[in-house]
Formats: sequence, C-alpha cells, structure tokens
Amino acid sequence: MAMAGAMAAPMVAEAALTQTALAQAKLKPTGQETLGPFYPVRAPASHDTDLTHYPGRRGGRALGQVIQLTGRVLDMSGRPLPQAALTVWQANAAGRYTNPVDNNPAPLDPNFLGVVSFGVDSNGNYRLRTVKPGAYPEPSGTLRTPHIHFDVVNTDYRLVTQMYFPGEALNGKDLLLSTLAARHRDPASSICKPATTSEPGVMAFTFDIVLLT
Repeated sequence: MAMAGAMAAPMVAEAALTQTALAQAKLKPTGQETLGPFYPVRAPASHDTDLTHYPGRRGGRALGQVIQLTGRVLDMSGRPLPQAALTVWQANAAGRYTNPVDNNPAPLDPNFLGVVSFGVDSNGNYRLRTVKPGAYPEPSGTLRTPHIHFDVVNTDYRLVTQMYFPGEALNGKDLLLSTLAARHRDPASSICKPATTSEPGVMAFTFDIVLLT
C-alpha cells in the first residue's frame, strides 16, 4: 500500500500541474462597458461592413483615415464562436455620431453612416473597413479618446465593450480607458493591435473579443 501511495503521489502532482496550466491558458474575457448615450436604438439598415461609403449611395467616401479592422470572437478557451453577431458603431473622423441625440457641433459626414450589424464566419472571424473615429467632448468637459463600440451577442451571452487605439495622446486621460485597471479590467485587452496591409494609405488593426462562456 505504501508503494502504491508513493506511485500515486507524482500522478496527483502531475494532474494538479496540468489543471494549473489549463487554468493559466484561459483567455481573459473582454471587459464589459455601458452602451453609452449614442447607442443606435434603431437597428441599422445596412449589413455592409465597409463603412467608408454610405450604403445605397453612389460615389463619395467618408472623410478621414481609412482603417481595416479584423479579429475573432472567441470563448475563454480560445475556441471560435461562429454564431456570434455584432453591432458596431462609432463617431466619424470629426468626432460626431449620426445619432440624433449627439449635439456635438462637429460636422456630420454625409458619406458615413457609422453603424453596422453583421455576423462572424465559421471560424469566428470578422472584417470591418471604416475610418478612424475622432475624439469628442463629453459632459464632464474632458475629451473621449478615439474608440469604437461593439455589441456582441452569442446564444445567451451579451457583451458591450469599447475598443481603443494604441499610442493615442488622450488614452491616459480618457474617462473610461484610464480607469480600467482601477475597475479590475485589463487595459491591454481593450486596445487593438497594429496589423499589416498591402493597401496604400490604409492603416490596419486587429482586435479579438473574448466572451465569458
């Protein structure tokens, strides 16, 4: 019996190490945020993931820096969630939302709708072409750093979050981004990463979204 116990001890220890490794391998879920005042209450009429032109209009391109955004929607084990559906909305390059409650005096862009709903592919991938949003003033008097809103739904779970850009001067003072760590969230998980593209004049970023499933 003593020999059996001695042999079992290393096996128990190995199993414990394996469980620890699996726990460490879990991805951190993307942090939950509020819908904010400019959530598009009316469902967007377009599912066109190219926001650089207004759907249904010929000619004309949205003003600002064109960006290509790609990423995956995953669970905490890194598995893709092919049933996930996204609604994405943002300000235009001048910092103005198309939402009628936005009273920012910055100009609207007639070629930019700024909101779209779409699903991911069978591997959880999404691709979005848009313009980099501008900063804008919020009620407390500070400026919101450039960001894009995501509303992600998968079966019985919903995540509302905001994605930020690396190296922005306003990141350190932003009302929400600068307080993520104090709210026990990982700021790095909310900042997209630079990516590569062969298209001249286009900036590329990648942003994975991890759901608490």
